[in-house]
Parts: sequence; structure tokens; C-alpha cells
Amino acid sequence: MEELRALRTFIAVAEHRSFAEAARRLHLSPTTVTRTIASLEASLGLALLVRTTRSVRLTEEGGQFLDRCRAGIAEIDGAFETARGGSVTPRGTLTVTAPVMFGRLHILPIIVELIERHPGLNVRLLLLDRVVRLVEEGIDVAVRIADLPDSALHMMKIGEVRRVLSASPAYLHAKGEPMQAADLRRHQLIAVENEAGAQGAWEGDHGKGLRGPARLSVNSVEAGIDAAVAGLGIVRTLSYQVAGHLSAGRLRQIGMDAGSLALPVSLLFQSGRRNTPNIRVFADLARERLRGAAL
Repeated sequence: MEELRALRTFIAVAEHRSFAEAARRLHLSPTTVTRTIASLEASLGLALLVRTTRSVRLTEEGGQFLDRCRAGIAEIDGAFETARGGSVTPRGTLTVTAPVMFGRLHILPIIVELIERHPGLNVRLLLLDRVVRLVEEGIDVAVRIADLPDSALHMMKIGEVRRVLSASPAYLHAKGEPMQAADLRRHQLIAVENEAGAQGAWEGDHGKGLRGPARLSVNSVEAGIDAAVAGLGIVRTLSYQVAGHLSAGRLRQIGMDAGSLALPVSLLFQSGRRNTPNIRVFADLARERLRGAAL
């Protein structure tokens, strides 16, 4: 039991990046927490945390150790619940992160349904258009839209999206529809800036360029879509971002991009935590609801 207490103490310090905050959460003295971590590091023969006067951060080995600790503790907690005949009903706080627009359109309705179903469950939803580090930022589940590299994290595919070109029917009637990449040079393009710059959204699959002179560059996909609806030109987005406009007839998909590669929509969480009640109910409902969604 002493080893379990040490591991729980280490997890608390790592998640809150603070010895003092971990001590407060665990109802221990800061001295006890400091000694526990020092003893744990001595027994392992490696440094898990880097301390300065202003911050606490994980070492590379500490991050790997934390992944295993959290998975192991989750399994142990589940075993205790089962042995006690305890409920597997979701409770406490589930922290989920997702891209801003996808989260608002598709993840928030799932979370609303979960909260209505499970009175003991609280959810913290972080809508962020950046890659979030699960362990360091205390995230239980991350929704990712990308081909993901192999890692120690568990991945569950729940859907897929594609990159599409679209423009308003009025614009295409006036300018004609491009049939190949070279045709884009005579069209007005709307570029949505990303980490690759204003033209990043116009890079095709396998590096095949779809570049042309952008008449408008914006750093918000919603603004780019609004400009396309207004007839300013052609915008390149992910399919789910314009699904509502396409079905309503405000935009029309351009066929030359119909063969683009699919990007998986996946849930990412720490190995060993798939069957914890909070993650299980979220993952199961997300897979069920997104299976037939217009992505």
C-alpha cells in the first residue's frame, strides 16, 4: 500500500505541476510529498521530475513512468470497485479536448447527452486547435483529426473526414467549375491560414500542389467559409466544416477534389484506461453517434 500511495502522490504532483498543490489535494504536508517523491526516485534510480523555484516538470523518463502509473492505478481502482460490488457508473470529472469547430458541432452534443444520462458526471471540454499533451495537461480523452504516429497512447477510430473544395453556386455559375489543379489559377481562392502559413490549406494530398493566388487569407475557417458563401471564391476545408452549407445549397462541392485521402477521426487516451467508466461511456457514445453523422 505504501508503494500505491507513493505512485498516487507522484501522479498528483505531475498533474498539478506543483508539490504544494499536490499536498493540498492529498491532505498531506508539503514535506511529506517532497520526501515521498525523493524516496520514489531513489528506489527507481532515476529522476522523474525537474524542480525549479518557479515550476515542476516531468523528465522524459518521468513522462513514460506517469503513463504506466496512471494506467496501472486505473486498473487497480477498477479492481477494487468490482471486488466491493461497487458501481461502474460514471462519476467525477472527465476532461475532453477537441478541435474548436468539430468539438462544437459534434462533441458538445455527445457531452450534453452524457451529462443528462449520468447525474454524477461532470465534463470539462477544451476546444483547442492545437495538439494537446494528454499527461502534462491532465486530459482524459483527445479527439484528433489526423493520421497519428504510433505511441504509448491508445487510439480508437470513430469516423473519417476528407478535404474538399467548395464555392457558392452563384460564383461557380459566373466563373465556371475548375476541372484540374491548373484551372485554379484563373479563380479567386480563399486561404485559411494554419501553421504552414496562408497557403497551407491549398496543399494537396501526397504533396500535390493546389496553389493559386489567394484573393483572401483568413486565420479562421468559419470566416473563410462565410466568404465562400458570400461568393468571394473557392475555399478548401475539411468535409464536416461545410457539410451544413452543402446540404442547404449555400455551397457546392467541386468535383476535382473528390478523390482526396480520408483523414481518420480518432479518440486518443492512455493505454489501460479504455474501461474506466468515464472514458468508456464517452467513447461508446461518440462511436455510436458519429458513425452516421455527416462528417
